[in-house]
Amino acid sequence: MTAERKGPEVLAARDGALLTLTLNRPHRLNAVNLPLYEKLVAELEAAEADGGIRCVIVTGSGRAFCAGADLKAHAETPMTEEERDRYVRTAQRANHMIQTMGTPVVAAVNGHAVGAGLELALSADFAIVAEEAKLRLPEIALGTFLGGGVVYTLAERVGVLKARELVYLGDFFPGAEAARMGLVNRALPADEVLPAARELAARLARRAPIPLAEAKRLIGPAGNLSREQALERERAALEEIFRTDDWAEGVAAFREGRAPDYRGR
Repeated sequence: MTAERKGPEVLAARDGALLTLTLNRPHRLNAVNLPLYEKLVAELEAAEADGGIRCVIVTGSGRAFCAGADLKAHAETPMTEEERDRYVRTAQRANHMIQTMGTPVVAAVNGHAVGAGLELALSADFAIVAEEAKLRLPEIALGTFLGGGVVYTLAERVGVLKARELVYLGDFFPGAEAARMGLVNRALPADEVLPAARELAARLARRAPIPLAEAKRLIGPAGNLSREQALERERAALEEIFRTDDWAEGVAAFREGRAPDYRGR
């Protein structure tokens, strides 16, 4: 039996306002386990608390983005009921953080994304995927169930009919097809995925962070609101933003014909 290689389950690398989080279990195709989820949650929480980080990139080490749950480990060492509960709640916490943190998140899906891996990618604000990457939601075919909010993130992207097809049947599909159906933003050759994600993240990092966080809070979830409720939330956000230094900076920069310098306050 091959010994489990130890190391940080998630690598964090900061470059100015950008933070790259790399899932780091390449010997298991970055299959998720509890330590990986716990480390990911900790890094996301730290990023959200750091006003200097303006965008987060999530990617995978080696040839996969994330092959899903580590079923081999589950089979070798079955979890107790308490451990299963902690695993599920931490997994959902990681996805919920990506979905709801004010900082935008870009998924650089450099290779295969299956099950829990695709859940993480769908939680991000943007997803750039390798054209030949194999994607799949196999949970029902394996006798288990979805997590990470797929019951809404998937339908938001491709509609209810296509979501049912992808979930009920659980077939593989390539990254290029994911882009055609609107599941991800772009599909590129594998070696172009991370550079494209970094370019996109750099653009996002230059945007005013307070209104960007408000847009993230409202776009998507606002689809469940009435028109009146959505307009009311927009009004409240706009009035709050009018009181920020960044709003004044944006107006001044426009008047002076220069790039704005947003500070997040």
